[in-house]
Amino acid sequence: MYDWSEEHQAIIQVMRRFVDEEIRPHLDDLEHNGMPPFDIIRKLYATFGLKEMAQENFKRQLERKISGEEAPRTSRGSDPAAQLISTIELCRVSPGLVTSMGVSTGLAGGTINKLGTPAQMERWGLDLVTFDKVGSWAISEPDSGSDALGGMRTSAKRDGDGYILNGSKTWITNGPYADTIVLYAKLDDGSGEDIRNRKVLTFVLDKGMPGLVQAKPMNKMGQHGSPTGEVFLSDVYVGKDRLLGETEDPKGGGRSSAKDNFVSERAGTAAMALGIIEECCKLAVDYAKTRKQWGTPIGEYQLVQQKLANMEVARVNVRNMVFMHIERSGAGVVPTFAEASAMKLYAAQAACQVADDAIQIFGGNGYIAEYRVEQLCRDARVLRIYAGTDELQIIAIAKDLIRN
Repeated sequence: MYDWSEEHQAIIQVMRRFVDEEIRPHLDDLEHNGMPPFDIIRKLYATFGLKEMAQENFKRQLERKISGEEAPRTSRGSDPAAQLISTIELCRVSPGLVTSMGVSTGLAGGTINKLGTPAQMERWGLDLVTFDKVGSWAISEPDSGSDALGGMRTSAKRDGDGYILNGSKTWITNGPYADTIVLYAKLDDGSGEDIRNRKVLTFVLDKGMPGLVQAKPMNKMGQHGSPTGEVFLSDVYVGKDRLLGETEDPKGGGRSSAKDNFVSERAGTAAMALGIIEECCKLAVDYAKTRKQWGTPIGEYQLVQQKLANMEVARVNVRNMVFMHIERSGAGVVPTFAEASAMKLYAAQAACQVADDAIQIFGGNGYIAEYRVEQLCRDARVLRIYAGTDELQIIAIAKDLIRN
């Protein structure tokens, strides 16, 4: 794949019209007035028929689960390009929307539909993938961000046929507003086993459960279109029906489930980075053509040209990575842990550098919210942190290469 098809180009144009009509007018409210993004996302689902598509896909997943058929790791024969176009185009204007949508439908809904029983899928999964309800995926803790699994302290103690949960989670996307929370906890069975090696269980919680507190949104540097908060658990009782798979040893559960989600999330981050990069490049080129200093457009000066050239190199590289991922996904190829981490590492760093160069080209105007590159620079920065920091990606890449 070397370019978008005519069909993809048509999708892009329709998506851009939606962005111009339904998102840009609300940017100030999303950025500065604490407006949750969920109504906009639901309008996106309604406009593009995403809800109906999600319902059909869910029906197929449920039928496979009931029949015991192994679920494919990729949707061979589907069009991954069409799926990523919305990510790229939305990230040109509000990456936070993509973060909120992806966590709710992909991480929360996807985990339930992969690990859950048919009853659990129908109880929670369908409403999440259709965005009728908002979901969050709670794994990170105050003392275990990059070391999410080993450093986890949230505990699950057996209590009759259920469990008692205690602990806290932080940096949880959609946490303040989530109707459904997919939560990871360490099994405390009283054996005295080192906490780092204890079994990781996955539970589903509902807003308003006794002992569950969803704190107000955090004040963040960027991605204001995606509310982030803390979740606290104090003797939260959950029945076995809330343990995904209703077993402590589900196939692909716990640690394996989290790692699979990291692969998907990291590859998707490259598409998010591409949207930011493309918009920054466009804004910077347009500005360099029209902004004059000493009577000359600043684009005529070599130092500005150097920045524009470096930005274009980054755009081409990240675009090629995303296109390669699209083509391989369409053929049913899943990226290795090293490949997904490499995509994420390079694309996130490139997005941050391109956004920073765009601000430099804009000069003082780049530091003002009105010119938008300021927002994109703030939004890009978290790409080097969430889904694993740059430092963690380097470790993950090296270890995966050595082990394989």
